[in-house]
Amino acid sequence: MSESFLLIHGSCHGAWCWQAVLAELRARGHTARAIDLPSHGDDKTPLSQVTLDAYAEAILAAIDAPVTLVGHSMAGYPITLAAERAPEKIALLIYLCAYVPAPGQTLADMRRAGPRQPLRPAIRVSDDGQSFTVDPALAGGIFYNDCPPEVQAAAAAQLCPQAVAPQETVVETTARWERVPRHYILCEDDNTIPPEYQAVMSADFPPGHVSRLPAGHSPFLSMPDRLADRLIAIASGGPGG
Repeated sequence: MSESFLLIHGSCHGAWCWQAVLAELRARGHTARAIDLPSHGDDKTPLSQVTLDAYAEAILAAIDAPVTLVGHSMAGYPITLAAERAPEKIALLIYLCAYVPAPGQTLADMRRAGPRQPLRPAIRVSDDGQSFTVDPALAGGIFYNDCPPEVQAAAAAQLCPQAVAPQETVVETTARWERVPRHYILCEDDNTIPPEYQAVMSADFPPGHVSRLPAGHSPFLSMPDRLADRLIAIASGGPGG
C-alpha cells in the first residue's frame, strides 16, 4: 500500500537534507515531500519573525490529507505542536533522533538537561542573540560523523542560522497529541543528541514503537536507503516497524 510522508528537517538544515530519502521513498512507490521551515533553506522569513508557532503552521499548511509526519532532531517540537493542533491531519508521528517535548520544558531546557553536551562547542550565537550557527569546521564530526568527507563538507556548506525563539518555547500536550500513533527511531552513533538521552525521551512510547539504526545524527545522508525502508516499515506496520 502506498504511504504519504512529510519530512521535517532539524536545526540549521532545510528540505535539501532529505533529497536522497525522498528519492528512495518515491522509487518504492510512496508519496513523499519535504519543506523548508520559516527562515530555513529557500524560505526568506526574517529570523526576527520565526516562532515555534510559525513552524507548526507551516507544517499544517503543507498537509492536504493525513500523512506520516517525520521530524528530525529539533523538529520533534514543531511536529508535536502540529499534532496537538490538528491530529486529524496526521496518521503517524515518527521522531528521528528527535526531541520529544517534556512538560514545562523548552527544547533548549531539554538540551541543557542532557547527560552530555556534544553540540555546545560548535554553537556560535549571533551578536543580537536572536540566532545561532554551527561552526562548519566542527559540523562534520557532530552532525555527519558517519558520512564520507565530501558529504560532510557539502552538507556543512548548506547550514543556515537557526532562530533561538522556537527553541525557547514550551509545548504543552493533551489527549489530542496522545491519540496520534507515534514511533521513535534512535540513532546509536549520534554525536549531537546522546543516544542514551534519546532512550530516555522515548521511554514512555508504546511497546514496539522504538527502533534503532546504527547511524549518526543524519541517517538521511549516511544511509538514505535504510532510513527509507525503516520509515516505510513503520508506516505500514510491517517488520521493523
